[in-house]
Amino acid sequence: MKQKAPVQKNEYYNVVFEDLTHEGAGVAKVDGFPIFVPNALPDEKAQIKVTRVKKGFAFGRLIDLKEESRFRTDAPCPIYKQCGGCQLQHINYEGQLLYKQKQVKGVLERIGKLDLSRITVHQTLGMENPWNYRNKAQVPVGEREGGLIAGFYQQRSHEIIDMNECLIQQSENDRVVQAIKEICGKYGIKAYNEERHKGWLRHIMVRYGAVTGEMMVVFITRTNDFPHKAKIVEEITAAFPHVKSIVQNINPKKTNVIFGDETTVIWGEEYIYDTIGGIKFAISARSFYQVNPEQTKVLYDKALEYAELNGEETVIDAYCGIGTISLFLAKQAKKVYGVEIVPEAIEDAKRNAELNGIENAEFEVGEAETVIPKWYKEGITADTLVVDPPRKGCDEALLRTIIEMKPKRVVYVSCNPGTLARDLRVLEDGGYATLEVQPVDMFPHTSHVECVAKLVLKKEAGVL
Repeated sequence: MKQKAPVQKNEYYNVVFEDLTHEGAGVAKVDGFPIFVPNALPDEKAQIKVTRVKKGFAFGRLIDLKEESRFRTDAPCPIYKQCGGCQLQHINYEGQLLYKQKQVKGVLERIGKLDLSRITVHQTLGMENPWNYRNKAQVPVGEREGGLIAGFYQQRSHEIIDMNECLIQQSENDRVVQAIKEICGKYGIKAYNEERHKGWLRHIMVRYGAVTGEMMVVFITRTNDFPHKAKIVEEITAAFPHVKSIVQNINPKKTNVIFGDETTVIWGEEYIYDTIGGIKFAISARSFYQVNPEQTKVLYDKALEYAELNGEETVIDAYCGIGTISLFLAKQAKKVYGVEIVPEAIEDAKRNAELNGIENAEFEVGEAETVIPKWYKEGITADTLVVDPPRKGCDEALLRTIIEMKPKRVVYVSCNPGTLARDLRVLEDGGYATLEVQPVDMFPHTSHVECVAKLVLKKEAGVL
């Protein structure tokens, strides 16, 4: 017999919130039935209205907040409740850091079935000033009342929220986006309309080198023409002398994917440069480069600490990207091998090694789960293996290879605590012990959290 939900749509309920979801919504329960409510915090008492009922859960909205959490604060951003960019501005920063540590502990226990009595999950490493940290603005462009607008999408929609500034964005990026909007509007540039697949300008992207101050502007367009190109370039470069590169990327497809396959430098250099921890990086329009360079150094310093290198080790860096972690490791290891599926990233990694005079790092294009087993057969094994996979986590074949290869140490850098927990379970079952997990707040005021986990062979750690 089908069980009826204990709540009904459009009904009001008095609840106490117990937890937050990984998206930052408050979780309350009525007769054990979970209800997810945006902008609510654990330990708060409130009246809510149920807005939608699904098979095993419901959604609601806050009607009357009767008891506030000690972590509640007023969100400083005027469009916080409409914009989908941040989820946690209504929680003070101390509360955000505690929430992220709790989130990591929760998934390690729930998904990874890990025993936290023998694993240290450290307090989240936060920022002294958790604002204006993003070095890359990437905003969709639209039209309203004949003028151009640009900003983030409204939550769960493709409606653009026009904005003059974003409080987590590097402020110089905001200024450049605003100026481009005005310059393009002056020359009658038409924004792309995704429903009709008409118009020209799809996205504006601005990249900023936090140490060098260099900037790159990228126009993502539907067609490869560029109306009023000379005038627009002249106005941008006159207003912003630290812009070193202006690039056009053409995406003619009817898709939500931002970038197309064709990229052309229309003015200046192909790269801008930035430095993290004394290592210089060349950044192109398509390079993957962490958006919070200050916390990237914190993250990679922790990965380096967990790797415990003394100069004699061979290290494999799976999912090496443009070589950011590899080059940090190469300064303290005998040899580093990096693998990455994106050919342009490997070209960037090789260039970055050359840029820094690092000769003990080798990079190969391919899937980590294919290349690393091939290396293993060729006799290339690792004392320490570092993985920094995408959100979906490590491929099963790679986890099997790690277990077979038995590097003494595995350092797992993760942007998704859920898939981290799943993969740690596999590695634990394969003979590894997780000793420490360090959450790092790379994205303040959002629900995202990065982690670094340190694993050693159980026999080395004396764990049965």
